[in-house]
Amino acid sequence: MSAASRAPLRSNRPRGHARSRRTMLFTATVAASALALTACGSGGTSGGSGDTNFITGTDGIATVAQGERDAAPDLSGPTIDGKQLDVADYKGEIVVINVWGSWCGPCRLEAKNFVAVSADLKDQGVQFVGINTRDTSTGPAVAFEKQYGVTYPSLYDPTGKLMLRFKKGTLNPQAIPSTLVLDRQGKIAARTLQALSEDNLRKMLKPVLAEK
Repeated sequence: MSAASRAPLRSNRPRGHARSRRTMLFTATVAASALALTACGSGGTSGGSGDTNFITGTDGIATVAQGERDAAPDLSGPTIDGKQLDVADYKGEIVVINVWGSWCGPCRLEAKNFVAVSADLKDQGVQFVGINTRDTSTGPAVAFEKQYGVTYPSLYDPTGKLMLRFKKGTLNPQAIPSTLVLDRQGKIAARTLQALSEDNLRKMLKPVLAEK
């Protein structure tokens, strides 16, 4: 047998191929883990860098002073029941934006609290609007609202496009559920990245209701 025939066979693949493949797999795993953490997360702190103009209390509610707020982005499109909605049409009212999914456990826990506060404050110029996300069809979302008695509208945003319209460094929704309060000028006054009890939802709204 010749020396050439005794030599071990070598792969024609470049040396870096296996290393690149491992790197790609690691990157994909990290990305998937990050998505899992933000999806139906239990909440968090303020986020953003040191130049943000909001503060977060120990209750997880972040607030911005009245003269330092950012305007909410365009939040318009189809609702889960096939209608069209533009949040800008509610300017002059206080708007509560709740980002939710029918698949999200904490969203189910807080649903009854939103229904109760929405009914109680409707006559005080407070409008609730949901943003349903990551439901691949509207059927489960409609069933969710029927089960919990939700009567206010919800925009249908299965891929999260509406959430991405919020500017980085502002009070943007970074988890599911997230809740934002818009003041009467359509500016973002408060945010939380966790499920809300009825008491904390009312606490979040109270200072904005008192504004002139």
